[in-house]
Order: sequence, then C-alpha cells, then structure tokens
Amino acid sequence: MAIDEAILLAVAKGKAPPTLRFYGWRPPCLSIGYGQSMREEIDIERCKAAQIDLVRRPTGGKAILHSDEVTYSVVLPSSHPLARGSVLESYRRLSWGLVQGLRALGVKASQAGPLEEKQWLSAACFEVPSDYEVECNGKKLIGSAQLRRKDALLQHGSIPLRGDVTAIVDFLRLPPAQKERLRARLRQRAITLEEILGRAVSFEEVVSAMVQGFKEAFGLQITPGELTPFEKEEAERLRQKYSSDAWNLRH
Repeated sequence: MAIDEAILLAVAKGKAPPTLRFYGWRPPCLSIGYGQSMREEIDIERCKAAQIDLVRRPTGGKAILHSDEVTYSVVLPSSHPLARGSVLESYRRLSWGLVQGLRALGVKASQAGPLEEKQWLSAACFEVPSDYEVECNGKKLIGSAQLRRKDALLQHGSIPLRGDVTAIVDFLRLPPAQKERLRARLRQRAITLEEILGRAVSFEEVVSAMVQGFKEAFGLQITPGELTPFEKEEAERLRQKYSSDAWNLRH
C-alpha cells in the first residue's frame, strides 16, 4: 500500500509516468477499505493467530483476503484520457483493460453494467456488488477500488488465482449463523481463475495477459520499469503509516 501511494504521489507531481503495476502478498494479508472499522468488522486476534497481516487501504470498498492472487494497480495523471470524467466513467474504462486481459487468458469475462440499487450486505468485498465489475459466468472475478487526488488517480484490485473464495469469512466479526449465510452467498457470487479455466494459472501468466489486454484495449505502449528514487523514498516513509495502529485502527 505504501508503494501504491508513493507512485500516486510521484505521478501527481510529474516525477513518474502513468504506471501499471502488478504484485502479490507475502505473508497473506487482509486489507480493509478506508472507511471500514478494523476493530468492529475484523477478528484481529484470529488473523494474528493465522499469521495474516492487516492493513487499511487508501481506497474505499470492503475487506479482501489477499493470498493466492495477482493484485494490479493503475496510477494516472488526472489529465490522462483514461482518467477523465467521473469516478464511474474512469472505472468503466479501466475495467475494459482488465476484461481484455482476462480474454487473453481464455476467460469469457464481461463488464457488468451499473447497478440500480446497491446492498451493502457484509464486510467482504467479493460479496458486495459494484458498478461495472468484471465478472465471468455471472460471478465476480475482480474486486477494484479507486482513489482520486487533485492531480492523479489510483485504482487497484484483486484477481484471485485459486483457493477458497469463502476463506475471508473466518476472519470477520460475525455471529456463526451470519457467517454461514455469507459463505453461501460468496460461493454464488465469486469465482477464481482456476475454477473458470479448470487448471492452475501462474502469477506470470496472468501478468503477461493483463499487459497484453491493456495494450490492445487502449493502444498503449507499455515498457517494464523500476521504482524511481523519489518513489522508493516516499514508500519507505509511508510504510510507517501503513504499519501503524494510528492508521489501521483509526475507526
């Protein structure tokens, strides 16, 4: 999270180009949205016992258990064509790049339309509907969230490779009966790449397909890069924030 925000600051100041980044999590981590309450919604002690890290994202949305997945982030200056318009308009554009990347993998992904009514049923991201979410076979495949600053935007999200989509339920502060209902809903509403394709999919394969998808969707030239000295310095400074109780337990 510190690196994502560091890139956002660099792009906003014109110190870095528009950036598409892919990463994973080790050890597994449960992230919550900016406005969630860690104390009220997450079983913190159970996470610690299972050696699962905890962090509050700078973006909104609901909780995600990051384990066997590819996480993407896109950072753009506000003047970039893909960033123009409302949050919803830019979210819809960027989701098309994700859809094209999944299709390069052989996934029949699609972009859902806007929802007329949202029901915030639980603390779990993949159980919560969202406008223009990326889905396959009617099930949510990518959970994304966006943050806008004056001169740049950050959108990042989770692409589950394999595993149990209901695993997050064990770490939410819910009565047993509610947990079982949530498990059932998640099985109905969320899916992994392995379930869709019937085979294991590697991190590298997904990243390669996503890069191809963004190139084809938007006619972009994408070249590999490293963090700039400014980004490294900012990330190191921001790590103190993202590892602190003052940030993670603020609500």
